[in-house]
Amino acid sequence: MGTFFVTLILLLVAALAVKSIVHRIRHGSACCGERDAPEKKIKVADKNKENYPYTYIMSVDGMHCSNCTRHVENALNKTEGIWATASLEKKSVTIRSKKQLEKTVLEKIVSTSGYTPLSTVLQDS
Repeated sequence: MGTFFVTLILLLVAALAVKSIVHRIRHGSACCGERDAPEKKIKVADKNKENYPYTYIMSVDGMHCSNCTRHVENALNKTEGIWATASLEKKSVTIRSKKQLEKTVLEKIVSTSGYTPLSTVLQDS
C-alpha cells in the first residue's frame, strides 16, 4: 500500500514537471507576466519609412522574451510620430521618428516601461 502512494506522488510530481516545461516552451521563461495573456501590440498607422527621416538605435538591457520586446515597442509606439521595432536577438530597438528628438526623451520612455536604456545613437539619414 505504501508503494502505491509513493508511486502516485512520483507520477503527480512528474506530471507537474512536464506541464511546467511545456508552458515554458510555449510562453518563454519566467519573465514579465508570462502567466498573463500577452499584451496587445500597438500598431503604428503610418508605416511609410520615408515619413520618418530620423532613425535611432537604442541598446536596451532587460529584454529577455517576446513579451519584453512588445512592452518596449508599445511604450514607444504610444508616442505620436514614433515607430519602434525591438530586436530580442540584438537587445536593441530601432526607433523611427518624424522629428528629431532628444535621446533623453526616448531613454526616459524606455526606462519608464521597466527596461534600462544603455546607449542611443542617431543614424545618418
